[in-house]
Formats: sequence, C-alpha cells, structure tokens
Amino acid sequence: MSDFESEQWWLAALGHTLVWARLRLRAGGSAEVFDCDGNYLRYDSEDSARAALLDADFLAIDGLDGEDAERLGIDLDRVVPPSTRGGDAALGALMIQPSPPRH
Repeated sequence: MSDFESEQWWLAALGHTLVWARLRLRAGGSAEVFDCDGNYLRYDSEDSARAALLDADFLAIDGLDGEDAERLGIDLDRVVPPSTRGGDAALGALMIQPSPPRH
C-alpha cells in the first residue's frame, strides 16, 4: 500500500453473494477503487469515490451495524474482506464470494 494513505473495504450483498470493493486514498487527495471485476477506477477525490460506491449500493464495512447486517442478510462476525499473497491479480478472483451462513 506504499502509494496510499489508507484503505477501506466496501461491501454489497446480492442475494447470497457478497461483492467487495477496495477504496484506497492517496496522499494528494485522489482515490482508487479496485472493483469486483478486477478493474481500477480512479477518482479525483475521496468524496467522488464514496459517492460512486454508494450509488452502486455498496456500504463501508467499517460502518456497518447490526441493522445494516440484518438488512443485508449477513453475520458481521463472519464477514471478512478477501485477502491473498498473490497481489491484486489474485485478489480479483476473490472479490465476489458466497455469503457465509448465518448462525
């Protein structure tokens, strides 16, 4: 994450499928979203990146509460953003996942 100041994971739920997006912020104020198709979407500001994610029905994972989880049909304790040691090329294949069963 060397060129980026921060990273934030966003989530959308489609039925029993979780769709992830990663938002990274650059020191200069621009933003980059790595989407579920493995594309990099660049924005001139954090606000425009967030607005695009919200327009696509994504929610920031760190802002989800129990009510959001219920509405999305997910268990917050079982939902973890994807990760891999293979870099973004390998991460792209993990950005769409089946939703973990709720207990």
